[in-house]
Amino acid sequence: MLKSLLPAAAALSLAVLGGQAMTTAPAAPGEGAAGWHLLHEGPMAKLAYGLADSDQVALMLTCSPGDRTAAVYGDAQPRSPALVPAALGPQPIDPLSDGEAFETRLPLTDAALTGLARGGRMAVQTEAGATQLRASRAERRLVQNFLGYCASSHA
Repeated sequence: MLKSLLPAAAALSLAVLGGQAMTTAPAAPGEGAAGWHLLHEGPMAKLAYGLADSDQVALMLTCSPGDRTAAVYGDAQPRSPALVPAALGPQPIDPLSDGEAFETRLPLTDAALTGLARGGRMAVQTEAGATQLRASRAERRLVQNFLGYCASSHA
């Protein structure tokens, strides 16, 4: 199931990274380094971890103002007992891979997100095993902005 996420994440990340960038992380030292990026597309906020200006995204979270949860996409999934499938039963077909599109949801108040905003680390699970995604001080501000925007009642 996770193997079918890569094409879906790639398509979503292309849309994310090609969309209007309202806020982005400063360029990281060393070209080609993965990092956190915050974008707004209409009323939707998208927080993605991957390579800037590419379709290589390991994890993407989306929300709209007033949401209590964020939709989670990608090969890396936060390690949290609060992570739940967005829908039970058959999943929609991903047009890129012809496999199931897989989406999970995570409460905005979950320790995986608040810990990333405060301490700059998020434990994730990938096909290769458990690892951590890190955020610089500037990237933590992006995560805080994402959480604040999602929790607000207006765009």
